[in-house]
Amino acid sequence: MSKIAVVGAGTMGNGIAHVFAMKGHEVHLIDISESALEKAILTIAKNLDRMVKKEKISVKEKKATIENILTFSDMSAGVKGVDLVVEAATENVDLKLKIFKSLDEAAPKKAILATNTSSISITKIAAATNRPDKVIGMHFMNPVPIMKLVEVIPGYATSKSVTKKIMQLSKDLGKVPVEVNDYPGFVANRILMPMINEAIYTLFEGVSGVEGIDTVMKLGMAHPMGPLQLADFIGLDTCLSILNVLYDGFGNQKYAPCPLLVNMVMAGKLGRKTGEGFYKYTPGSKDLVVASAFK
Repeated sequence: MSKIAVVGAGTMGNGIAHVFAMKGHEVHLIDISESALEKAILTIAKNLDRMVKKEKISVKEKKATIENILTFSDMSAGVKGVDLVVEAATENVDLKLKIFKSLDEAAPKKAILATNTSSISITKIAAATNRPDKVIGMHFMNPVPIMKLVEVIPGYATSKSVTKKIMQLSKDLGKVPVEVNDYPGFVANRILMPMINEAIYTLFEGVSGVEGIDTVMKLGMAHPMGPLQLADFIGLDTCLSILNVLYDGFGNQKYAPCPLLVNMVMAGKLGRKTGEGFYKYTPGSKDLVVASAFK
């Protein structure tokens, strides 16, 4: 697969574009927002500069990676002639169904359509297309250039040959793919999100404070990041969306989102991306400061 299109230039999209471009693929990064595309290229360049500084890649390799990425604000132009499309838009089922319907019409008939969804049914997404045998989940972890795991999720109609190709492609990217069946949340978020939700309930019920909860999980369970800090990193709106997918999919009360999480999302306190969640984030500072609401 030489030409790859990535739909969505946000955190996940630019990370996915980064790893494909580093392995020599021509990458078409697509987003309706020109400013999002500009920001994505700057982010990729900054991340590559870090790799140069750490002597993981050369200046020549950085230059080649950037040159492998072309940006498009028009989807039809961006998917022309590609072998694979990886959709990395917001975790919203209606938006993804709309994108896949458009991709099915615009992308070459031979192209595989992959989604980076972290929880939504691949079978449901595939049903919006006329090529369900060529639709698959390719769930990268954040930050994409660093994290090794890729959950590969075939839908009900995904062909075995497509699954095999995506498993091999993931290995070629230097990732470790794990094939997972198509059920809500797959493996990663089916286990992770109830833990985050329980941490929020623990705060909501006054069992301990933000720092206390995160310290217990970091020092007691050897987690590199506490669950509340991780929720901020993922985005509280994304956490809520995934929990809703789990709750709707299984109908089990254990997946019901904590009322505190719901209120924070309604208030626009979404974590790192809005500058405040369980912690307050100041540009340029790495210090963890608990948000005033929880002091």
